[in-house]
Amino acid sequence: MNDNQAGSELIYRPRWLAPLLAQAISEHPVIILTGARQVGKSTLLQHEKPFSDWLQINLDSLDVLEQAEKDPASLWIGAKEVIIDEVQRVPRLLYEVKQAVDKARHEVRFVLSGSANLLLMRQVSETLAGRAVYFLLTPISLGEVSRKQPPEWFFRVFDGKMPAQKVFGKMASRNVPNLILRGFMPPLLYLKRPEAWVKWWEGYVATYVERDLRQISQIDSLTDFRRVMAILALRSGQVLNQTEVARDSGVSQSTVRRYINLLEVSCLLERLPAFYSSRTKRLIKSPKIFCLDPGLSSFLMGYHDVKSVSSARELGALFETLVFLHLKILGQLATPQLKFYYWRTVTGKEVDFIIEWGRKIVAVEVKLTSTPRYEDTANLRLFLDEYPNTAFCLLIHNGTTTRIFHKKILAIPWQALASAQPL
Repeated sequence: MNDNQAGSELIYRPRWLAPLLAQAISEHPVIILTGARQVGKSTLLQHEKPFSDWLQINLDSLDVLEQAEKDPASLWIGAKEVIIDEVQRVPRLLYEVKQAVDKARHEVRFVLSGSANLLLMRQVSETLAGRAVYFLLTPISLGEVSRKQPPEWFFRVFDGKMPAQKVFGKMASRNVPNLILRGFMPPLLYLKRPEAWVKWWEGYVATYVERDLRQISQIDSLTDFRRVMAILALRSGQVLNQTEVARDSGVSQSTVRRYINLLEVSCLLERLPAFYSSRTKRLIKSPKIFCLDPGLSSFLMGYHDVKSVSSARELGALFETLVFLHLKILGQLATPQLKFYYWRTVTGKEVDFIIEWGRKIVAVEVKLTSTPRYEDTANLRLFLDEYPNTAFCLLIHNGTTTRIFHKKILAIPWQALASAQPL
């Protein structure tokens, strides 16, 4: 197949989030579905019931955009089930949706999708308060690509249940540097050559900077913004120090802060808050940052072939970004959605992810190794000592085997987050 033509292989992969969206729209008048450009929001809504039969309004069309700005309610006259794509382009539409829902709450249904995180946009949250539920669509997981079902065992560890070894079956080895270079955006699934992946990311970044970002906010210097993006990519998986970013980029701290907020609103960057309680004072409390996709990180870092990724000193952080993506995908499937943190003491002891589900906690350490050892669990054991009510701990690695290190600590291959045998 030609790298620029998907041909017969352009087959929709069902997304794990789809059943939750279908259930939510049967109970709520408005769903807000956000996610970065190209993660597959429109494709999901075009293929999944009940949304595939709805009226679809795409504000990327200039003609539709003009109508939306002048007479928004006319876009869906006579329709009861409406999808509005890229809704952030016409904020006025939100008030029209609100009025339509308030007039006939049990008769109309709206899905508002956008490549800006609408939950972070104050106008959206205020206008549709009490009417909308929010979902985030991320890049596609390895499990979704392979048409697997979500791993049920993952949600059971929050009850402190050690998964049986048979749950994981035999895990195939995966070329992690290859996956990192490519990334997990759906269009990349149909490109076979590493050169085509890099070219795709080049176009993605250019489109985002030159078009999408300017719809959200004024960017004084595209060069400065690209430089800040690259420096932040180098720090994916690290504690955010805005002073250092400003120094290394030659951009003021206030501008760096604004650029970070823009990247977060556009779903390309996420801040991971620190986990702490009053019991322990000497902890790092600044957030860590993660790029949307390891493919985006590696491209912005300047790694454009598998060999350079394989030898990159940031390979561990890139692997952590890959794991975080798959954890976030699972987090969207829980009700309520999982909350993610990290834990780090001032002496440098760190657990990569602390995941909360209500009052239940699971700690996750990520190690770029195919043979996890007992010493790799040191920080997990330290966290268990500090928080003995922790339900469970996972040591996630890039090998193919599972190993029990403690009644509450299990080492698993990262692929187990993408698929597992039915319970």
